[in-house]
Amino acid sequence: MSLPAPGSLMMVDLPGPELDAETREHLERWRVGAVCLFRRNVVDPEQLGALVADLRGTIGPHALIAIDQEGGGVWRVPFWPAAPSAMCLGAGFLGRSCDLSLVREVGEAVGRPLAAAGINWNFAPVLDLNTNPRNPVIGDRAFGADGEVAAELALAWLGGLHAAGVAGCVKHFPGHGDTHLDSHHDLPTVSRSRAELDSGELRPFSLVLGQQPTLPVMTSHIVYPALDPGRPATLSEPVLGGLLRGEWGHRGVIVTDSMGMQAIDGRYGREEAAVLALRAGADLVMALGRRSVQERTAQAIAGALAEGKVPGPGERVNRLRALAQSYPSSPQPWTPTQQRMSEEVLDRAWQAGLTAWREPARPRPSEPALLIVERGAPGELVSEAGLSGEAVAAALRPFFPLETVLTDHPEEIDWARLRLQGRPLWLATTTRRRSPGWVGAAPDLHLALWNPYAVLDVDAPALITYGSSPGALRALTRWLTGKGEAGGRFPG
Repeated sequence: MSLPAPGSLMMVDLPGPELDAETREHLERWRVGAVCLFRRNVVDPEQLGALVADLRGTIGPHALIAIDQEGGGVWRVPFWPAAPSAMCLGAGFLGRSCDLSLVREVGEAVGRPLAAAGINWNFAPVLDLNTNPRNPVIGDRAFGADGEVAAELALAWLGGLHAAGVAGCVKHFPGHGDTHLDSHHDLPTVSRSRAELDSGELRPFSLVLGQQPTLPVMTSHIVYPALDPGRPATLSEPVLGGLLRGEWGHRGVIVTDSMGMQAIDGRYGREEAAVLALRAGADLVMALGRRSVQERTAQAIAGALAEGKVPGPGERVNRLRALAQSYPSSPQPWTPTQQRMSEEVLDRAWQAGLTAWREPARPRPSEPALLIVERGAPGELVSEAGLSGEAVAAALRPFFPLETVLTDHPEEIDWARLRLQGRPLWLATTTRRRSPGWVGAAPDLHLALWNPYAVLDVDAPALITYGSSPGALRALTRWLTGKGEAGGRFPG
């Protein structure tokens, strides 16, 4: 029996928005079967469609073309209407302003444009429980902190995504919510007992996979001593082979998170880690980064296959082919009517999740106010950039006479001096991470436009949007002008 090509067990990324001759040759030489797209690969609808068509023509009908299109701050295609973050949906569900049918519609609205472009795999939804308000990487990407609620919402969202013709993928197994380190930079450890994991981090995964045992799963680069004290989940046979495949009977694709994260690359190296992940039970190694790194990873996998170090390689390829067959990369119709319906669905969902914290009072439209906001909101690896301070002000000025204070150093804001001006003080927090400089700030109104846990730092009534996309800002301005409600409930 012939061995599979090493590239059939790898997913790679691309350097730019076109499939250049060198990259095409690289994909063909190693027979790579899967590609992950990022913002740098996206320019406009025509370019994206052409790129996906080129990839499909190079890889073949079994191509898996993936993307992280979660919603909120993780949204790779900027010209499609942005979906609410998972926590926005969780807030709306807990506040009973959003039901499961709306969540399903959101999943379908996310999937329709992906399917229209021929992208057949979305690395979403996140099933982590954000039980640590200081978590540096999950936050609003999670539905909340309750495992049963997260599972219910995820299944509804996936129902819509699948109906659109796009595969989903739950992540980051066994859970990234209770960490204070970001695995992009370091190796976190979750020191909970097996019983605590079963009732906590593992709960949403077990519920969702219990109903959908062939659903793809993405692993996390985290050590769980109660499951395996020696290796992170991505490289752990007790976690992937023992728990996921053995105890739970999971039959779907297991894909690693990026092996370029420091949690893996900084300790094991890409080549060794790729082989360890496959031996542990992963089907697909995410070999992102420089071409030379991808080639060394392919060589390491080829060597492991030749030496018989990867058990059941044919079964892994079969699972990947079955996924591509169930969700083929063939462009699907997305009519103008469907586009308008998607925009309306996403707008309703953003509004449903808008959350009032500590009973904020609506401002008087004619009363001048002072808006304090950071000048920039840079992206951080997994997330795209947020809104600049000037962009926030521009969104609010048509409705309110605002003067703006832009800052690069929140800790330097003199609140007492600003209070002497006699105008209401509005603070907009816009960054993914909670800024220590806002701790103890006491404006009259706080607009939490990204990290919802910023309300724990600022001593003020607040509106929580769980994101800063146009839909989130429309929901916010509708409430501020008395034309919309804030029915969400903070799920953190």
